Amino acid sequence: MRQKPIHPAMQPFLDGQVILLDKPLHWTSFDAVKKIRILTGVSKVGHAGTLDPLATGLLIICTGAFTKRINTFMAQIKEYTGSFELGATTPTYDLESTPENIKDYQHITKEDLIAATKAFTGEIFQTPPIHSAIKKNGKPAYLAARKGEEIKLDPRKITIEAFEVTDIDPIQLPTVHFRVVCTTGTYIRTLANDFGAHLQTGGYLSSLRRTRIGEFTVDQALSIEQFEKKIKAMKEAFHRNQGEQHAQ
Repeated sequence: MRQKPIHPAMQPFLDGQVILLDKPLHWTSFDAVKKIRILTGVSKVGHAGTLDPLATGLLIICTGAFTKRINTFMAQIKEYTGSFELGATTPTYDLESTPENIKDYQHITKEDLIAATKAFTGEIFQTPPIHSAIKKNGKPAYLAARKGEEIKLDPRKITIEAFEVTDIDPIQLPTVHFRVVCTTGTYIRTLANDFGAHLQTGGYLSSLRRTRIGEFTVDQALSIEQFEKKIKAMKEAFHRNQGEQHAQ
């Protein structure tokens, strides 16, 4: 993509910046990248790890020369919080599709939940969801999945460093709130599905928020609205300084 002339105040973004955004619900990660391109005028922009539209939280966006750092950020440990719903499954393992296969969950105890988290802690093999962008025969798997075609993805080795139920006392079934610390390549919606399968109740991801990537936390991130105000302030400051220089 050819770089067009930009506002002089946006030069730092052309040189290279790391932007920490708190991605809104229903936005795709590319929506956020596109918004940064529009606001800064910089064409070379990328993100360091996709967040699904139904997820919120920390999205690292790099501009200019700093896009070379994307792979470094993608490889870092990530932390998520969110919730699973027990008692059903969905084809996509989240609320992008309708719950089905309804099962009873009333018998599940606090001890059952704790034992299930331990079963998925450490180095494990996880099969990515077929409704994902992982390539199969050169094409994203979700394209075949949407057509109803049978597709099989190979398990991948991941590490879940921490997995805890955060509303354990008392438990609030069918909702299970959690915190997960994991390596890159981990699908939290697959974890939700596997967690439900382990309990024999079924389960799917009902909410997800990324709270940390490496040393960066979502508390440091700006909302889209805050970033827009920052850009406006940078441009206004530039014009104010230009005016002062002409007045001297």
